[in-house]
Amino acid sequence: MTAQNSATLPAAIAVKGDRNPLARGTALAALGVVAFSLTFPATAWGLESFDPWSLVALRSVLAAAVAGVFLLALRVRPPAREHWAGLAVVAGGVVIGFPLLTTLALRTSTTSHAAVVVGLLPLTTAALSALRTGHRPPRAFWAAAVAGAVVVLGFTLAQSGGSLSAGDGYLFGALLVCAAGYTEGGRLARVLPGWQVIGWALVLCLPLSVAGAVLGLAYEPVRLTGHGVAGLVWAAAGSTFLGLYVWYRGMAEIGTARASQLQLAQPLLTLVWSVALLGERLSPAAPAAACAVLVCIAVTQRVKHP
Repeated sequence: MTAQNSATLPAAIAVKGDRNPLARGTALAALGVVAFSLTFPATAWGLESFDPWSLVALRSVLAAAVAGVFLLALRVRPPAREHWAGLAVVAGGVVIGFPLLTTLALRTSTTSHAAVVVGLLPLTTAALSALRTGHRPPRAFWAAAVAGAVVVLGFTLAQSGGSLSAGDGYLFGALLVCAAGYTEGGRLARVLPGWQVIGWALVLCLPLSVAGAVLGLAYEPVRLTGHGVAGLVWAAAGSTFLGLYVWYRGMAEIGTARASQLQLAQPLLTLVWSVALLGERLSPAAPAAACAVLVCIAVTQRVKHP
């Protein structure tokens, strides 16, 4: 067995003790959702200290440094040539595209409004996965997925007053590129360990990220605050590296379509963090919406796939 196949992160992260692949994969993907739900609040904090281009570039550089330490320490061989095109899609979607577009959107949108993107992401990811892999989930899965997306979309639009903000173009662009990155990353995680998928994608972007950080810091003001630094650190180490590691590993265990539907809970978690960390006001309808979404998630997880 080669180092590329055998190198793993510590057992505490890998959840090795669970012999049930479905339960293990679901737990890992759910942990990824929790990490992702903090991304928008962390980005809002990061924008207190950095402008968008600097924040995104520094986030990528720091995450690549974390990934690089693991890759070097475990002496992981570079992926085979046929995997680099897929890694480029992952890099463009989840390392550069989604962080940059959502950060630009959050200059004018609240985190609760930006959550509409994540509300539609599970359905978009499942659809792209079906097109990419040829896997066709049953009708009951699609019915529950669409119902969950409708609940989340309606709730988040009501939360923001039903109006569209200037940042919505960025948000819907982020939706598409992130779904593409998730789909390709989930496919690669079947042949590479999940942490190596995001690790090599980050390394692939490192020259561009370093150049962006140098230029951004040269032309954009920096106003260091505790919130700003904490937001940057979490976005880099929590959302980008740890979150994507457990997410891709979970998708490899239970499939992209099934894992993607766990993200229906992400906007509601983001709204909770928005209240707790940013002081935004939460709608009284949140508990009802949360229950409806949990029902939809339960259906998508119980449906038998061909």
